[in-house]
Amino acid sequence: MTDQKGDALPPEAPPLVSSVGPAEVAVTPPVREPAFNLPGGLVVILFVLVAIHALRTYILPVALDEEVIFNFAFLPARYDHPLAEQSLAWLWSPVTYSLLHGSWEHVVFNGFWMVAFGAPVVRRIGLPRLALFWCLSAAAAVALHVAFHWGEMTVVVGASGVVAGLMGAAARFVFSPSGRISRQFAHLNRRLSIGEALSNRSVLMFSGIWFLINVLIGLGLFAVGGEGAVAWEAHIGGFLFGFLLFGFFDPRK
Repeated sequence: MTDQKGDALPPEAPPLVSSVGPAEVAVTPPVREPAFNLPGGLVVILFVLVAIHALRTYILPVALDEEVIFNFAFLPARYDHPLAEQSLAWLWSPVTYSLLHGSWEHVVFNGFWMVAFGAPVVRRIGLPRLALFWCLSAAAAVALHVAFHWGEMTVVVGASGVVAGLMGAAARFVFSPSGRISRQFAHLNRRLSIGEALSNRSVLMFSGIWFLINVLIGLGLFAVGGEGAVAWEAHIGGFLFGFLLFGFFDPRK
Protein backbone atom coordinates (compact mmCIF):
# COMPACT_ATOMS: atom_id res chain seq x y z
CA MET A 1 0.00 0.00 0.00
CA THR A 2 1.27 3.49 -0.80
CA ASP A 3 0.28 6.96 0.27
CA GLN A 4 -0.48 9.84 -2.08
CA LYS A 5 3.24 10.59 -2.56
CA GLY A 6 4.01 7.03 -3.65
CA ASP A 7 6.17 6.19 -0.61
CA ALA A 8 5.77 2.70 0.76
CA LEU A 9 3.79 2.58 3.96
CA PRO A 10 4.99 0.43 6.86
CA PRO A 11 3.13 -2.83 7.41
CA GLU A 12 0.32 -2.81 9.94
CA ALA A 13 1.52 -3.32 13.50
CA PRO A 14 0.74 -6.75 14.96
CA PRO A 15 -1.67 -6.93 17.91
CA LEU A 16 -0.19 -6.47 21.34
CA VAL A 17 0.63 -9.75 23.07
CA SER A 18 1.60 -10.66 26.57
CA SER A 19 3.79 -13.68 27.11
CA VAL A 20 2.33 -16.04 29.68
CA GLY A 21 4.51 -19.13 30.02
CA PRO A 22 5.04 -20.89 26.72
CA ALA A 23 1.88 -19.43 25.15
CA GLU A 24 1.12 -15.93 23.92
CA VAL A 25 -2.19 -14.34 24.84
CA ALA A 26 -3.60 -11.38 22.86
CA VAL A 27 -4.17 -8.25 24.90
CA THR A 28 -6.91 -5.84 23.81
CA PRO A 29 -6.00 -2.18 24.38
CA PRO A 30 -8.47 -0.38 26.68
CA VAL A 31 -11.29 1.42 24.92
CA ARG A 32 -11.20 5.16 25.44
CA GLU A 33 -14.43 7.11 25.65
CA PRO A 34 -14.63 9.94 23.12
CA ALA A 35 -14.55 13.41 24.64
CA PHE A 36 -17.63 14.49 22.68
CA ASN A 37 -20.30 12.03 21.62
CA LEU A 38 -23.65 13.72 22.14
CA PRO A 39 -27.04 12.12 21.41
CA GLY A 40 -28.60 13.53 18.26
CA GLY A 41 -31.68 14.72 20.14
CA LEU A 42 -29.57 16.80 22.50
CA VAL A 43 -27.71 18.36 19.57
CA VAL A 44 -31.06 19.41 18.07
CA ILE A 45 -32.12 20.99 21.37
CA LEU A 46 -28.88 22.95 21.67
CA PHE A 47 -29.22 24.11 18.06
CA VAL A 48 -32.78 25.34 18.70
CA LEU A 49 -31.74 27.29 21.80
CA VAL A 50 -28.84 28.93 19.93
CA ALA A 51 -30.99 29.68 16.87
CA ILE A 52 -33.74 31.31 18.94
CA HIS A 53 -31.30 33.56 20.76
CA ALA A 54 -29.49 34.47 17.53
CA LEU A 55 -32.81 35.36 15.91
CA ARG A 56 -33.78 37.60 18.84
CA THR A 57 -30.34 39.20 19.08
CA TYR A 58 -29.47 39.86 15.45
CA ILE A 59 -32.68 39.84 13.39
CA LEU A 60 -35.79 40.86 15.35
CA PRO A 61 -36.39 44.58 15.93
CA VAL A 62 -36.35 45.62 19.58
CA ALA A 63 -40.09 46.23 19.65
CA LEU A 64 -40.83 42.77 18.24
CA ASP A 65 -38.40 41.13 20.64
CA GLU A 66 -40.17 42.82 23.53
CA GLU A 67 -43.41 41.30 22.25
CA VAL A 68 -41.76 37.88 22.21
CA ILE A 69 -40.60 38.35 25.81
CA PHE A 70 -44.01 39.52 26.97
CA ASN A 71 -45.87 36.66 25.31
CA PHE A 72 -43.46 33.76 25.88
CA ALA A 73 -41.41 34.58 29.00
CA PHE A 74 -42.73 33.68 32.45
CA LEU A 75 -44.21 36.53 34.50
CA PRO A 76 -45.52 35.77 38.00
CA ALA A 77 -47.83 38.79 37.72
CA ARG A 78 -49.98 36.98 35.15
CA TYR A 79 -51.45 34.75 37.84
CA ASP A 80 -52.43 37.66 40.07
CA HIS A 81 -55.01 38.77 37.48
CA PRO A 82 -58.13 37.03 36.15
CA LEU A 83 -56.97 34.64 33.44
CA ALA A 84 -60.08 35.29 31.37
CA GLU A 85 -59.04 38.93 30.97
CA GLN A 86 -55.68 38.20 29.38
CA SER A 87 -54.20 36.27 26.49
CA LEU A 88 -53.40 32.57 26.67
CA ALA A 89 -49.76 33.32 27.41
CA TRP A 90 -50.39 32.19 31.00
CA LEU A 91 -50.99 28.71 29.58
CA TRP A 92 -47.82 28.18 27.52
CA SER A 93 -45.34 30.58 29.17
CA PRO A 94 -44.50 28.11 32.01
CA VAL A 95 -42.79 26.08 29.26
CA THR A 96 -41.81 28.53 26.53
CA TYR A 97 -39.74 30.69 28.90
CA SER A 98 -37.21 27.85 28.96
CA LEU A 99 -36.45 28.41 25.27
CA LEU A 100 -35.48 32.06 25.78
CA HIS A 101 -32.28 33.44 27.31
CA GLY A 102 -31.04 36.79 28.52
CA SER A 103 -27.57 36.74 26.97
CA TRP A 104 -25.10 34.59 25.08
CA GLU A 105 -23.35 33.89 28.37
CA HIS A 106 -26.66 32.58 29.67
CA VAL A 107 -27.03 30.30 26.63
CA VAL A 108 -23.47 28.96 26.92
CA PHE A 109 -23.76 28.36 30.66
CA ASN A 110 -26.98 26.37 30.35
CA GLY A 111 -25.69 24.55 27.28
CA PHE A 112 -22.56 23.43 29.10
CA TRP A 113 -24.49 21.86 31.97
CA MET A 114 -27.06 20.42 29.59
CA VAL A 115 -24.28 18.60 27.76
CA ALA A 116 -22.90 17.27 31.04
CA PHE A 117 -26.15 16.00 32.55
CA GLY A 118 -28.62 15.96 29.68
CA ALA A 119 -26.61 13.50 27.57
CA PRO A 120 -26.97 10.49 29.93
CA VAL A 121 -30.63 11.28 30.54
CA VAL A 122 -31.37 11.49 26.80
CA ARG A 123 -29.55 8.22 26.16
CA ARG A 124 -31.57 6.56 28.88
CA ILE A 125 -35.12 7.81 28.24
CA GLY A 126 -35.06 8.88 24.57
CA LEU A 127 -36.23 12.10 22.95
CA PRO A 128 -40.05 11.69 23.24
CA ARG A 129 -39.85 11.14 27.00
CA LEU A 130 -37.33 13.96 27.25
CA ALA A 131 -39.80 16.33 25.56
CA LEU A 132 -42.39 15.54 28.24
CA PHE A 133 -39.76 15.76 30.97
CA TRP A 134 -38.66 19.16 29.63
CA CYS A 135 -42.19 20.60 29.70
CA LEU A 136 -43.05 19.33 33.17
CA SER A 137 -39.71 20.18 34.77
CA ALA A 138 -39.89 23.70 33.32
CA ALA A 139 -43.37 24.13 34.80
CA ALA A 140 -42.32 22.67 38.15
CA ALA A 141 -39.35 25.03 38.28
CA VAL A 142 -41.40 28.20 37.90
CA ALA A 143 -44.15 26.82 40.14
CA LEU A 144 -41.75 27.05 43.07
CA HIS A 145 -40.45 30.39 41.83
CA VAL A 146 -43.92 31.93 41.69
CA ALA A 147 -44.61 30.70 45.22
CA PHE A 148 -41.84 33.03 46.42
CA HIS A 149 -42.61 35.88 43.99
CA TRP A 150 -46.38 35.89 43.69
CA GLY A 151 -47.71 38.81 41.68
CA GLU A 152 -44.31 40.31 40.88
CA MET A 153 -43.77 41.90 37.47
CA THR A 154 -40.46 40.12 36.90
CA VAL A 155 -39.39 38.26 33.79
CA VAL A 156 -38.06 34.70 34.03
CA VAL A 157 -36.23 33.22 31.02
CA GLY A 158 -33.74 30.41 30.51
CA ALA A 159 -33.46 26.65 30.59
CA SER A 160 -31.81 26.62 34.03
CA GLY A 161 -34.82 25.02 35.70
CA VAL A 162 -34.84 22.22 33.12
CA VAL A 163 -31.08 21.77 33.47
CA ALA A 164 -31.56 21.46 37.22
CA GLY A 165 -34.24 18.84 36.55
CA LEU A 166 -31.78 16.90 34.39
CA MET A 167 -29.23 17.09 37.21
CA GLY A 168 -31.76 15.72 39.69
CA ALA A 169 -32.72 12.93 37.30
CA ALA A 170 -29.08 12.05 36.57
CA ALA A 171 -28.32 11.83 40.29
CA ARG A 172 -30.59 8.79 40.43
CA PHE A 173 -28.41 6.66 38.12
CA VAL A 174 -25.13 8.18 36.88
CA PHE A 175 -22.96 7.36 39.88
CA SER A 176 -21.29 3.94 39.93
CA PRO A 177 -20.67 2.19 43.27
CA SER A 178 -17.17 3.72 43.23
CA GLY A 179 -18.65 7.19 42.84
CA ARG A 180 -17.25 7.75 39.35
CA ILE A 181 -19.28 8.80 36.31
CA SER A 182 -18.85 7.13 32.94
CA ARG A 183 -19.74 9.56 30.15
CA GLN A 184 -20.76 6.89 27.66
CA PHE A 185 -22.21 4.11 29.82
CA ALA A 186 -23.75 5.82 32.85
CA HIS A 187 -27.20 5.50 31.28
CA LEU A 188 -26.97 1.71 31.65
CA ASN A 189 -26.67 1.85 35.44
CA ARG A 190 -29.47 0.67 37.69
CA ARG A 191 -31.72 3.47 38.88
CA LEU A 192 -31.39 4.04 42.60
CA SER A 193 -34.52 4.29 44.66
CA ILE A 194 -35.01 7.59 46.45
CA GLY A 195 -33.92 5.97 49.71
CA GLU A 196 -30.82 4.45 48.12
CA ALA A 197 -29.92 7.77 46.52
CA LEU A 198 -30.26 9.61 49.83
CA SER A 199 -27.89 7.12 51.45
CA ASN A 200 -25.35 7.19 48.62
CA ARG A 201 -22.27 9.26 49.51
CA SER A 202 -21.64 10.44 45.95
CA VAL A 203 -25.25 11.53 45.46
CA LEU A 204 -25.29 13.33 48.79
CA MET A 205 -22.06 15.18 48.07
CA PHE A 206 -23.19 16.18 44.60
CA SER A 207 -26.64 17.32 45.79
CA GLY A 208 -25.24 19.05 48.88
CA ILE A 209 -22.77 21.13 46.87
CA TRP A 210 -25.46 21.95 44.32
CA PHE A 211 -27.91 23.14 47.00
CA LEU A 212 -25.16 25.12 48.75
CA ILE A 213 -24.37 26.99 45.53
CA ASN A 214 -28.03 27.89 45.08
CA VAL A 215 -28.35 29.07 48.68
CA LEU A 216 -25.34 31.32 48.10
CA ILE A 217 -27.02 32.60 44.93
CA GLY A 218 -30.17 33.34 46.91
CA LEU A 219 -28.13 35.26 49.48
CA GLY A 220 -26.48 37.28 46.73
CA LEU A 221 -23.02 35.87 47.46
CA PHE A 222 -22.61 34.01 44.19
CA ALA A 223 -23.73 34.79 40.63
CA VAL A 224 -23.67 32.65 37.48
CA GLY A 225 -25.04 32.62 33.96
CA GLY A 226 -24.75 36.26 32.94
CA GLU A 227 -26.36 39.51 33.98
CA GLY A 228 -29.59 39.82 35.91
CA ALA A 229 -31.00 38.16 38.99
CA VAL A 230 -30.85 34.38 39.17
CA ALA A 231 -34.12 32.53 39.77
CA TRP A 232 -32.56 30.13 42.26
CA GLU A 233 -35.98 28.99 43.47
CA ALA A 234 -36.66 27.70 39.96
CA HIS A 235 -33.40 25.75 40.09
CA ILE A 236 -34.50 24.02 43.28
CA GLY A 237 -37.98 23.33 41.91
CA GLY A 238 -36.52 21.74 38.79
CA PHE A 239 -33.99 19.65 40.71
CA LEU A 240 -36.60 18.30 43.12
CA PHE A 241 -38.88 17.41 40.20
CA GLY A 242 -36.14 15.50 38.40
CA PHE A 243 -34.86 13.75 41.50
CA LEU A 244 -38.21 12.72 42.97
CA LEU A 245 -40.19 11.94 39.80
CA PHE A 246 -37.60 10.59 37.38
CA GLY A 247 -38.90 7.06 37.88
CA PHE A 248 -42.08 7.93 35.97
CA PHE A 249 -40.01 8.71 32.86
CA ASP A 250 -37.42 5.97 33.14
CA PRO A 251 -38.09 2.88 30.97
CA ARG A 252 -35.31 0.89 32.65
CA LYS A 253 -36.18 -1.22 35.65
